[in-house]
Amino acid sequence: MIKILVIGESCLDRFIYSEVTRVCPEAPVPVLKPMNIVENNGISGNVVENLKSLSIDLDIIHWFQTEQITKTRFVESKSNHMFIRLDEGEYKIKPISIEFSDGKYINSFDIVIVSDYNKGFLTDEDLVFIGKNSKLSILDSKRKLNEEIIESFTFVKLNENEMNNNKNFSSFKNIIATLGSKGSTYDKVLYPVLNPKETIDVSGAGDTFTASFILKYYETQDVPKSMTFANEMSSKVVSKRGVTTP
Repeated sequence: MIKILVIGESCLDRFIYSEVTRVCPEAPVPVLKPMNIVENNGISGNVVENLKSLSIDLDIIHWFQTEQITKTRFVESKSNHMFIRLDEGEYKIKPISIEFSDGKYINSFDIVIVSDYNKGFLTDEDLVFIGKNSKLSILDSKRKLNEEIIESFTFVKLNENEMNNNKNFSSFKNIIATLGSKGSTYDKVLYPVLNPKETIDVSGAGDTFTASFILKYYETQDVPKSMTFANEMSSKVVSKRGVTTP
């Protein structure tokens, strides 16, 4: 049984799939007729769901905020075109209370995954503490990082936009950069998507990559195999609608 600790903001992802047949007479906007509503666990909650879909031999503990965050997407059913996303609750988050005594508890896990959406749940100091007290860790973060945070984690996963926000640290050897359909890079090596699929929806693909990579790395201790596997799993989910798992 692999013990995994997942830390970070969680949310409810809601997709309201709608029919559009006319334009509003009061303003030049489409009128949406809701047809179907799909709800999933999002952000760090989606990391947990991805882990569960990849293996049944896991003992997962999930630390997340008490406040409810909801992300509602209004989507035209036929085209899968998103008209608008409404985010609620993310500006009221209270920070996690990590005590120094928690270091031994964090270290008791085989894998620690931090899904940091920079909503106020975790501070820079929290990230350093978590990383330094973990046996094997990966950070997926939306914030401007610093050298101490990056060095504290075994791996740091950033997408292209996040890499641009952290250009000063691009030479660090533990950074994974995801590049969408082009694949991903680690230590200046490009790992292309071997079996690319048509992209339908990229929602949650980063969570899939993070979960897939670190789980495969724990099993194999092989970065190339783990990168290839994570690319493959991410390619599967972007070929589906909404937030899904491989």
